Amino acid sequence: MKRSVQLLLSLSLALLAASSAAAGKLRPGDQPPDYLGHNIDGDDVHVSDFAGRAVVVSYWATWCPYCLKELPILNNIQRVAGKDRLAVVAVNVESRDTFRAARRALADTLDVNFAWDPGKRSQHAYVVTGLPHLVIIGRDGRIVSIHVGYGEGALTAIAEELNTALAATPPAPAASSVTPTP
Repeated sequence: MKRSVQLLLSLSLALLAASSAAAGKLRPGDQPPDYLGHNIDGDDVHVSDFAGRAVVVSYWATWCPYCLKELPILNNIQRVAGKDRLAVVAVNVESRDTFRAARRALADTLDVNFAWDPGKRSQHAYVVTGLPHLVIIGRDGRIVSIHVGYGEGALTAIAEELNTALAATPPAPAASSVTPTP
């Protein structure tokens, strides 16, 4: 009897933890968390810095072979689309020293926005549970799609989602409430 109560309690706690994790999960259509990390100069990087553009947020690490293969692909997509329409933010999940070394090594070949996530604040907000982890944010500022632990087989779907995000019309700027003076 005591064992069945423990089992029931364990099962209940597991279900509660799973439902809590699901409650915090981001979904397409959601407003993404704004904070992404720090750039090489230590300045904050936010999704709102790229308002009106589609944004690809890619969480990566130097020990992730597919992540390293993906970064040049994302760089090329950003180059073809144009930085005025698409911003790629590559958020490194490792130590500051590893981030800086990787950023220096990649700076000559990649023109994406690099960020580092001290304290894993951004990773927690984006519910990063595996790498690579890619989030596509539309020009309207809403999440289009999220991909976790994917491989080359997902590239066609990702390309279609990016094309959809790029084709969308960005929201019109808010009208000014300035009243003309006579």
